Amino acid sequence: MVDRHEQLTDTLAQHGGWATAADLAARLGVTDRSIRGYVSALNAASDAPLIESGPSGYRLDRGEWGRRLRDERGVPSATPAGRVSAVLRALLDAPADSEGVDLYELAERLHVSDSTLESDLARARSRAGAAGLTIVRTRERVQLEGPESARRRLIGALFRDEATRGMREVDRIESWFAAGDLTAFKTALIARLVADGYEINDYGLGTVLLHLAIAVDRTQARHALPDRTGGDEGVFPAIIDGLVSEHFGVTLAPGDLDYLGFLLGTRVAVSPVDAGPPPIDDAELDEVRAIVEKAAREYLVDLDGDDDFLLRLAMHIRQLVRRAQEGSFSRNPLTRSIKSGYPMIYELAVYLARELQLSTGISVPEDEIAYLAMHLGARLEEQRQSEQAVTATIVAPAYHRLHLDLLHRVEASVGTELRIEQLDTRSDVDWDALPGDLVISVIEPPTPTDRIIVVHPFLGEADAQAIQAAIARVRRQRRRTRLAERLTGYFDERLFFRELYAPDPEAMIRTIGARMVEAGIVDEAYVAGAIERERLSSTAFTDGLAMPHAMAMTADRTAIALVLNTTSMPWGEARVEVIAFIAFSESGRASFQEVFDQLVEVFSDRENVRGLVARATDVPTLVAELTRLIDA
Repeated sequence: MVDRHEQLTDTLAQHGGWATAADLAARLGVTDRSIRGYVSALNAASDAPLIESGPSGYRLDRGEWGRRLRDERGVPSATPAGRVSAVLRALLDAPADSEGVDLYELAERLHVSDSTLESDLARARSRAGAAGLTIVRTRERVQLEGPESARRRLIGALFRDEATRGMREVDRIESWFAAGDLTAFKTALIARLVADGYEINDYGLGTVLLHLAIAVDRTQARHALPDRTGGDEGVFPAIIDGLVSEHFGVTLAPGDLDYLGFLLGTRVAVSPVDAGPPPIDDAELDEVRAIVEKAAREYLVDLDGDDDFLLRLAMHIRQLVRRAQEGSFSRNPLTRSIKSGYPMIYELAVYLARELQLSTGISVPEDEIAYLAMHLGARLEEQRQSEQAVTATIVAPAYHRLHLDLLHRVEASVGTELRIEQLDTRSDVDWDALPGDLVISVIEPPTPTDRIIVVHPFLGEADAQAIQAAIARVRRQRRRTRLAERLTGYFDERLFFRELYAPDPEAMIRTIGARMVEAGIVDEAYVAGAIERERLSSTAFTDGLAMPHAMAMTADRTAIALVLNTTSMPWGEARVEVIAFIAFSESGRASFQEVFDQLVEVFSDRENVRGLVARATDVPTLVAELTRLIDA
């Protein structure tokens, strides 16, 4: 299977449902015809088709995909990358007391010529070197030299290269290692930690289970990590020791137990903030508070007044710093969805990560930024629900306690999404004078309107759904009204470009930035700041849209320079046809935040991207098309 075929199946696995040939072509940077060719080749590889075709495009048959993956385990790969992985696995699996691997036997096992294996070996040297290992050759035999910790880093990297999205993390690990029943171990580990009073970060469990499987696998091959110095992992090594012995029949070395305890304590097990004395001292908490307050001022959001939030964030940052010092970061399966679904919260997390980088000297990768965004998002969502609650009046004539029971049922069904302004029990209701966005009534009004929802006195499931739909409608109308008022002011005919291309993101930022400087909206420092922001984390928030910008609010006014291209260009790990260079001014940042999120939401749909590129020829048609898409 060639690399493009792998990219196609990977893209379909991420997408989850039907995808058109045009969408897939844009994501891979090829033509529609090439997509059809890849599908034909993949389906011809066995009796059962791997990719289904239909009026809606293409969809991955996950059952067939899983079967092929299982069948391919242990079968020599036809790709150079697959053979390099096989070479490195063979070297890693060689017994400690052996003289390495015989090259001729390895070539025969992989069904390749000696010259092909020589080429693969050169690539393997580069990959091993990146992990801190050296491949040493003595005539026809080769072996790895380097510390056990570096060997495990390489094993983890090889696993992640081959790990297939769409399978459970535990299943992927079990398919690669012969460790045993990881599901049972995971269940027992969670039960033990919960019983001991810890809160669980389930997203970090995958990393712990992967390193556990590696440790068991390497221990069975008589390889162990050296003892760690300076680590105090509390009770976690003992917990792991007992569970590993019970589930796998293996005794891990102290170095392995300490390292796994470190992973457990910095990724999974979180001490409850209300259990015993605060786990963070005042100086550490004040440092985090200062960073949060600075970020809140820059992004004009309210993060104050919640010591519980600050304490949890400080505990997370402490663990993040420890992971950074060890060079062992946590992967986050939600990074992509957080980045595309909550771009402004992600931006706030990027700012926080930069401040941490400046204050501590650590580097914070995208997956760790997404974890920071989860903390910030949870706090901001609480505030958003409180501040943006839809208001309502309940109309229910008093009869014993039925009107009060209805009030309690409504509050229980919608939670904080609805704020009840009044419970009206009068028989002669002045419907037009009732306060609130909505009226929830058990009696029919003389003139039905969208504002009035008629419900049964005992509030059934259908009634609750009708109220939820009405709340969503009110919020959508509010948002559309605000967005329609704001969109026109952000675009400038001088900053609207079609078919403007550059070789890479930084070159595009410089090209567009120069036009914004000419228009008097930003200065050269802002353009440099946008490039600095891009280096922290790609601003391709969806496949199809990049939104480069600086983090400083130094623009003369908030504005958007827009590029629409019919051919996508690479932007980080994505490909984009729309580039929106955003200039932020301090006075306009707050009003733009909602527009920012809405633009990302609109452009997350490839059909919207293609429609905008096809129909927007100038600023008036651009605004009209965006308004139509937002209102859709």
